[in-house]
Amino acid sequence: MKISQSTIEEVKSRIDITDVIGDFVTLKRSGQHFKGKSPFTDEKTPSFIVFPKNQNFKDFSSGKQGDAITFIMEYDGLSYLDAILYLAKKYGVEIEEEEQSPEAIQKQNERESLLIILNYAKDYYKDLLWKSDEGKTIGLSYFKERGFRDELIQKFELGYSLDRWNALENDAASKGYNPDLLEKAGLIIKRDDGQYDRFRGRVIFPIHSVTGKAIAFGARILKKASKQPKYLNSPETEIYHKSDVLYGLFQASRSIRQHDNCYLVEGYTDVISLHQNGVENVVSSSGTSLTENQIKLIHRHTDNITVLFDGDAAGIRASLRGIDMILEQGMNVKAVAFPDGEDPDSYAQKLGEPNFREFLKDNAEDFIHFKTKLLMDGGENDPIKKAETITQIISSLSIIPDQVKRAVYIKETSNLLKLEEQILYSELNKIILNKRKEKQKKEYRAQPEIIAERIEEEQNKHLEDPVVLQEREAIRILIKNGFCQMENKHNLIEHYLDELDPIEFSNPVYNEILKIFKEQLRKGNVVDSGFFINHQDPEIRNEVINLISERHEISENWERYRIYVPKEKDLLSNSVYSNILRYKFYKIKKLIALNLAELKKEQESEIQDLDKQMELQKINVELKKAEAAFSKPLGITVS
Repeated sequence: MKISQSTIEEVKSRIDITDVIGDFVTLKRSGQHFKGKSPFTDEKTPSFIVFPKNQNFKDFSSGKQGDAITFIMEYDGLSYLDAILYLAKKYGVEIEEEEQSPEAIQKQNERESLLIILNYAKDYYKDLLWKSDEGKTIGLSYFKERGFRDELIQKFELGYSLDRWNALENDAASKGYNPDLLEKAGLIIKRDDGQYDRFRGRVIFPIHSVTGKAIAFGARILKKASKQPKYLNSPETEIYHKSDVLYGLFQASRSIRQHDNCYLVEGYTDVISLHQNGVENVVSSSGTSLTENQIKLIHRHTDNITVLFDGDAAGIRASLRGIDMILEQGMNVKAVAFPDGEDPDSYAQKLGEPNFREFLKDNAEDFIHFKTKLLMDGGENDPIKKAETITQIISSLSIIPDQVKRAVYIKETSNLLKLEEQILYSELNKIILNKRKEKQKKEYRAQPEIIAERIEEEQNKHLEDPVVLQEREAIRILIKNGFCQMENKHNLIEHYLDELDPIEFSNPVYNEILKIFKEQLRKGNVVDSGFFINHQDPEIRNEVINLISERHEISENWERYRIYVPKEKDLLSNSVYSNILRYKFYKIKKLIALNLAELKKEQESEIQDLDKQMELQKINVELKKAEAAFSKPLGITVS
């Protein structure tokens, strides 16, 4: 589907950001803004701010920001299209679609057809579970024996497939569904000797997209069949890629955000059992090895994952790679191991709701304690085993991107294994250095010409350029005060453009904003933050939100006590004057550095060009005069 631009604009025109966010966050007025606790972190002091005037929000605890559409995307993990559809439904906007190329239309039609037929199948299986004699006797009885309540069976839309070769196919044909689409959706299997239903004689677990549509199925056989696998899953299709999907995420997303933690289990019944026992912030990798994309899906909702392992030491060791992958994504990871022979499903049923939740809370260990206990496993007095354990722990620490977090874990490891921190740091540095060398070798073999440039970028990326700082301040002042008039009766934007013409900013985003100000002024328009917040370029939108978002504002109570704190508009002329002076001063300093570098290059050249050297020296003298002229009113001493 491609929504028309007019529909998107209509949705945007109806949106009240306070109304949208107020559905999910308790907001209280604070001056001209609204404040609430972050829905993305578990904070005690509210730092989530909504700006009604500019129709945007800024979450100072998580760093997330944007408009109402961005909020819905972040909160529910939706795509831009799905967020627009959600808001269109909320505000009663009729969806209009744009014309697309024949190829795009064909692809979109196929995707929509697959969704339609998969959701038909979901309803078909669900009806059979509740209404057919076979479904009630076999399927529903099985779920009841597992202790699943009716509302949970309905919540996860569980179903049953009749133990007949062509039951689904025949029902679909009677309703006019295309048999080729049934095959493409993975619902039937075609062979030379005929075709048959894939999931016959099994209980059905629909796998949902983040918006709640069925996109695939998992199915468990109940009768003993030596040649049949216990679980059977849908094949990959145009709309289902198992490495990009987590079972139960649709049902768990809100709870994950609320608790700022996600429990990760292995199977479908584990997820449902935890819901049955009051733990709803849980997802499953659906029996596949954990993938990077699945971790990123969870990361949209929380920074914290607790992995629940079955009580099988060999299986746990085989799954430890998943912990390292989670750490590599910058997330916090804990682990819980169940007693031998138990899994989350069986143990939840054994303990019951309150005891099971208490068990998870009491037994969640950070990955260092968990991994150490598992790898040592009674070998505390074995120096070889201890050395291997240390190496593996340090290897996990080496992939954590946050240095502060890594330092905390080093201290924890030092206390746990009774080793000096310096020894651990020494081992850590060796591993990091070896990894870096290996990476550089691979990069050099692939693209040797860009290595030097990349190293220079790495060295300079953390240094703030004073010219860019002044560019940022200029753009901030323009966006917030562009309509204000200066003493010369020109508005602020005209004043800036006169002062800076024909200079271009070095930061590409700021330069683009400056160009937009120029273009709009030529059309007779003076634009403000609202114009940029709705700009199609996400870099411009995000930068403008950053520039205008202030975490704190002056309390209105001061004026009651006749204490008047000057606001920026009261000091605007001084701010503008200082900003332009500083910008030109630092710009000249940069030009001096460039000019001197060119002069040095000429002086060291084998072929001396004395005329050029004289010209560069003259330029240097003029630049130094300009530097002195700008430094004096700024109170800066230059040599």
